Amino acid sequence: MTQPTLQQSHGPQYTRILSVGAARGDLVVPNEELVGPIDSSDEWIQQRTGIISRTRASQDILAVDLATDAAREAIERSGIDPALIDAVIVATISNTQQTPSIAAVVADRVGTTPAAAYDVNAACAGYAYAIAQADALIRAGAAHYALVIGAEKLSDVVDPTDRSISFLLGDGAGAVVIGPSEFPGISPTVWGSDGSKADAVGMNHTLQEYRRGEAPWPTLRQEGQTVFRWAVWDMAKVAKEALAAAGITSDQLAAFIPHQANMRIIDEFAKQLKLPDSVVIARDIATTGNTSAASIPLATHRLLEEHPELSGGLALQIGFGAGLVYGAQVVVLP
Repeated sequence: MTQPTLQQSHGPQYTRILSVGAARGDLVVPNEELVGPIDSSDEWIQQRTGIISRTRASQDILAVDLATDAAREAIERSGIDPALIDAVIVATISNTQQTPSIAAVVADRVGTTPAAAYDVNAACAGYAYAIAQADALIRAGAAHYALVIGAEKLSDVVDPTDRSISFLLGDGAGAVVIGPSEFPGISPTVWGSDGSKADAVGMNHTLQEYRRGEAPWPTLRQEGQTVFRWAVWDMAKVAKEALAAAGITSDQLAAFIPHQANMRIIDEFAKQLKLPDSVVIARDIATTGNTSAASIPLATHRLLEEHPELSGGLALQIGFGAGLVYGAQVVVLP
């Protein structure tokens, strides 16, 4: 008997980001509102992080709501019929329900059902991971168009008395639509992890410990110096690898959009990469805060609002965070 031959899918050679959308928390929280419980000052926070204020969402606004708003703007700007989007990927660490996924709910809300939909938990690298997956899915023929969202409501997992990370965090969502392209629009992704440093940043307790009454509600914590050194030195190497994988040099970039972890990290990054003055650097953290998986698309959205001339230019984006995980790629800005 002749062995039957399976059919395998295949897609377009290239993909690109078609559009970007954003939604920030409805509350502007200046440093002065946070300094009391951590016995600090506005000056100390600005010197350490570059943050002046951060956006946070009201109690009745969830990460899924922010994700929905960002997705709707991205779809509208793309001009793509949502029915043609057949993959929805949401990068998040702040879904308060372990199931259902934010992605499945958003897919229904924005009209992409029955698109494949799932969440990715890769912390601050989640958006870069999701971009890599969307690119691969489309080029493999497993999807025609993909909706990628980074969405966080980190104020749900903040301890106001914690001095290590609480004052950094904000709420928001950024979304992009990715589709086929006639030219290369997303470079190979350089990504990876180092679980040996998993304790450097993450939740301080488990839900089971909380349920048994053995610990308070789990909140985020970090070892600031460990994370800073890792981000500045190791991630600069990853960024250089991403440039090499893309076949470009730093002077060919129009923009640098790192995860908005800390202004000092961003500035040191720029020095390590020897970025020329012509490269516009995203510094959305100053008024949005650190929004983990949402920070790169939010920063991209703001950068394009302030510098529309960057459209069509090359941007290096890199995410890094709890895990420790990281991911970087070069993209053509929509």
